[in-house]
Amino acid sequence: MTAEQAAPRHRWPTGTPILWRYRANGGAHPHICRPVTVVRDTAELLAVWMAPGTLCVRPELADGTPVHHEPLATRYTKPRRVAFTRWFGMGVLKLARPGEPWSVWLFWERGWLFKNFYVNLEEPRLRWPGGVDSEDHFLDLEVGPDGRWEWRDEDEFAQAQRAGLLDAEQADRIRAAGRRAVEAVRSWGSPFADGWERWRPDPEWPVPALPDDWDRPPFGGQDRPPSGACLHRPPDAP
Repeated sequence: MTAEQAAPRHRWPTGTPILWRYRANGGAHPHICRPVTVVRDTAELLAVWMAPGTLCVRPELADGTPVHHEPLATRYTKPRRVAFTRWFGMGVLKLARPGEPWSVWLFWERGWLFKNFYVNLEEPRLRWPGGVDSEDHFLDLEVGPDGRWEWRDEDEFAQAQRAGLLDAEQADRIRAAGRRAVEAVRSWGSPFADGWERWRPDPEWPVPALPDDWDRPPFGGQDRPPSGACLHRPPDAP
């Protein structure tokens, strides 16, 4: 039974705002949080939309350096903090099928010119009342509209192993998931052949807000400070 199957089977109606979060690798607390709007939620697929301008949470180095600007050798060993930033560009449509160790993201250029699919390898998502939680697995695939694909972030995947964020067993499991994802691309079944590149968001949907307690435990656990105060408050919070 997968984490998604074991979680409560409540379905979110279209237009519901939820949180799409990633735990820090090897940790229990989220360090990435993106408010999204539910497009579809069925037993076969969760589809969500992350709108342009959405206030999100991401990690950065303790001195404020963006993670991707730090040399690879020290990228995963220097102290970090969370930062708040607004999503730019055209927004992202995310598609996730229960039990699959990846989600498929769709990107567009301005004018709704479809750019590419992006297969993000990750832990199968844990559903909870406020959204879904996962853990990023570093290695990814970029897939063009014509089905041609290439590996992405192989260097980060290798460095994560050297830094001790992934052990050999985890790395083997991720590589195996990547091979299955490649086969899914080559077969060009769902969701690649489902026409999602022609989908458009409802113009009446508001941009979901980032809540003060964006890092709350998924099921009301007691792993927060006794006061219940949020450790990392959004910059616009009262």
